[in-house]
Amino acid sequence: MSYTLEQLASDIKATLTANPGSAGREKVCALVSKACKDQDFIAKHLTAEACKPRKVLYEDPDTGFCICGHVHEDKAEGKPHDHGNSWAIYGQAVGQTEMTDWKITTKGEGERPSLVEAVRSYAMNPGDVKFYDVGVVHSPNRQLPTKLIRIEGANLDHVKRSNIKAA
Repeated sequence: MSYTLEQLASDIKATLTANPGSAGREKVCALVSKACKDQDFIAKHLTAEACKPRKVLYEDPDTGFCICGHVHEDKAEGKPHDHGNSWAIYGQAVGQTEMTDWKITTKGEGERPSLVEAVRSYAMNPGDVKFYDVGVVHSPNRQLPTKLIRIEGANLDHVKRSNIKAA
């Protein structure tokens, strides 16, 4: 039987309610991987018409987490970023994303950005999931079409991101 959006939302909410910290978020990764491997879930929820490039599929009224669908039909290169005072979980459903983790070498102040340098790069393939806690800097690079599920600790449409530049 297919994993539904409603089941995913309910499972995430139960997990985060029981374990609201980083350990609970790590547990959510297994749920996202399950959805990323479910071809019916992908076909129903991760369509270009609905999610190009990002759509909030579900926003929890109690905890604030969001389930977002992302569809990139062309090359998409992200710059180093964090998610401000929120966290995110990236789940690769279709295609491949080369993700780079960065470390802050110089903390920015005011208008001056934080400077970062690359620490490591790795490929995310279908079913792979990665949790990025508050303040963790990363960047995605997609050379071919991709689809992913991203769980946001809060709707990032309303979160101020940090000012970050590669050193």
